[in-house]
Amino acid sequence: MHKRIYLSSPTMHGEEMQFIQEAFDTNWIAPLGANVDGFEKEMASFLGIADAAALSSGTAALHLAMKLCRIAKDDLVFCSDFTFAATVNPVSYESGRQVFIDSERDTWNMDPVALEKAFFIYPNAKAVVVANLYGTPAKLDELSSICAKHGVPLIEDAAESLGATYKGKQTGTFGRYAALSYNGNKIITTSGGGMFLSNDTESVKKVRFLATQARDPAPWYQHSELGYNYRMSNVVAGIGRGQLLHLNEHIALKKRIYETYQKAFSDLPVMMNPHLAESSPNYWLSCLLLDKGCPVKPSQVIEALSKENIESRPIWKPMHLQPIFAENDFVFLGDKDVGGDIFERGLCLPSDIKNTDEDLSRVIEIVRSCFT
Repeated sequence: MHKRIYLSSPTMHGEEMQFIQEAFDTNWIAPLGANVDGFEKEMASFLGIADAAALSSGTAALHLAMKLCRIAKDDLVFCSDFTFAATVNPVSYESGRQVFIDSERDTWNMDPVALEKAFFIYPNAKAVVVANLYGTPAKLDELSSICAKHGVPLIEDAAESLGATYKGKQTGTFGRYAALSYNGNKIITTSGGGMFLSNDTESVKKVRFLATQARDPAPWYQHSELGYNYRMSNVVAGIGRGQLLHLNEHIALKKRIYETYQKAFSDLPVMMNPHLAESSPNYWLSCLLLDKGCPVKPSQVIEALSKENIESRPIWKPMHLQPIFAENDFVFLGDKDVGGDIFERGLCLPSDIKNTDEDLSRVIEIVRSCFT
């Protein structure tokens, strides 16, 4: 059997071990320590944001964003519909209720016009959560302006888009709060982990407090609020510091993969996941969208690749189509269910930066064979 070709696996470089060894040498292997402090400062500096709190996951960051927004029982939160469940689940953790907003076709992200429509229907919504799908920035200026007009906070789920920019500004810096993920398949990884971002340093301070079991500043263990065990370990943070040194390199390699596919499939009835001219994605995953009416189905391509030991996967299934959210409202425009349409016609191609030219040629050959 041919060697395994992965969708997006971790890529280590060596500097990670230096930071990990420092954690061992100083015996700081538990949460907190020099690597956690350093990773927070280095990430905030890279993004150009005031402060960051290293946490156990991107989901934890989104959950604490909900806490800061004071989401309570039955409060409405407008959420990207076309995303992974981790974007929207934290609303339920606080007993709020998601209203899902359909995508637009230019970026596959939340449609600003549909968001404005949602505010007309539900003027008392408490927050907006927007994801930058597959590393592609949403129309963040428009979404930010709408949120500002209605006086609600924008929470940016930048879990997939670290290093991507919109009009020259890093994603993760547009909302009042933002979340990053360093899961194993992301553009850089800490094996598992995430980060809360904000230009409001007091909010970040509050997140650190809540994430360390909300321990009051007392000489004994005293708690006046409900806390969580959400802080990142010093060992894990060391991996992140080493990975951050290679972020731009990873983005360049991801872009090369995307452009290789784009050129190779230019004569087929397909398109790659789109982005705006004023944005620079991080090209985390290269996605293929089959033309409407194309007799080839995504499942056929996925199966053909799988038979050759090549990993691919379907596009995210939109949240309004998930059984758990069957009763939640879904706001769309005349072009109904854009995310659902993309889900039916799309798939994610192998985007691992360790894949060689030979590996990419194998993928391209198999995909093309599905159309002959």
